[in-house]
Amino acid sequence: MKKQFGVLAPVFSLDGKYGIGTFGEESYRFSDFLAKSGAKVWQTLPLCQTVFGDSPYQTTADCSFNPYFTDLDDLFEQGLLLKSELTSAESENKRIDYGKLYRYRIALLKKAFSRFDFSDEFVEFVNGKEFDDYALFMALKDEYGSSDNFPEEYKKRDKRALSAFKEKNYENYLFYVFTQFTLKKQYGKLKKYANERGIKIMGDLPLYVARDSAEVWKEPEVFALDKDMKPTLVAGVPPDYFSATGQLWGNPLYDWDKMKADGFGWWIRRVEGAGKLYDVIRIDPFRGFESYWAVPYGDKTARNGHWCPGPGMDLVGVLTSWFGNLDFIAEDLGYTTPAVEKLLADSKLPGMKILEFAFDA
Repeated sequence: MKKQFGVLAPVFSLDGKYGIGTFGEESYRFSDFLAKSGAKVWQTLPLCQTVFGDSPYQTTADCSFNPYFTDLDDLFEQGLLLKSELTSAESENKRIDYGKLYRYRIALLKKAFSRFDFSDEFVEFVNGKEFDDYALFMALKDEYGSSDNFPEEYKKRDKRALSAFKEKNYENYLFYVFTQFTLKKQYGKLKKYANERGIKIMGDLPLYVARDSAEVWKEPEVFALDKDMKPTLVAGVPPDYFSATGQLWGNPLYDWDKMKADGFGWWIRRVEGAGKLYDVIRIDPFRGFESYWAVPYGDKTARNGHWCPGPGMDLVGVLTSWFGNLDFIAEDLGYTTPAVEKLLADSKLPGMKILEFAFDA
């Protein structure tokens, strides 16, 4: 990678008029600002739909876009929303009220969907099934809440049972496909606009996915779960200068042996999806590829965890060889060891240097 500068600005943090930053006017203004400033990179946080807590690192589907990022003005221009409905969504609050968004934004998008005429393009999108698992998972969550509450036939993905559920709840299923259809088009236009102005989009690829996610529901066999599909160990990091008790993330850990036996196909598909969104991918945290902190499920802090070996260059080599067109950055902050430093050197990926930490020498 060439030496260049950019700005970290999550989409949700942009100054939009509808209570949260979106793929609308504010993102185009920010792209113009970066271009005029001579910046070459816009770093953002994951764009996925979030779960309870609204962290972009805990998402319902790794492949999804967050419906909160929908450009409502675009829906108005399509005739899918009324001017009065846009006005009701406006907010002068400089802080995001996620509770209000949860109560009203999805309902507003459902109004837009109710006025949407199915085009040939949308029908083709539905039939392509790119977001089939996501939409079905979200429809199930609307019915049962957490995936822990799914009836057994849905937990185990019984084909006949899921087909019957999908048929019964088809309109709601299509609504979630509609959100992704809309967001994919809006983001595609935004990324093209930024790229044409010399701006690359850098996005995070979190090491883990959420337990209550479409990924775990779809392919539980590649995660370290018990017979009841509950984790025995969960992700976190040990105590360090960021936290005296460590960080308890709670994500399910991977069954790396199964992933390796499959040639890391799950990771190839995941990075392929991320590569459609970003020009530069930051692997966060990279040290988890060398070894990772495993915490007993049910613990309240990460203190009692232990280190387990990660996939190392077996995985890094697969990703860099498969995706030579992508730039990767290794987030190598926190607790490092000579083994982590060696993996970073062997990978030939750029790491991170934090100016604040330089004064601790």
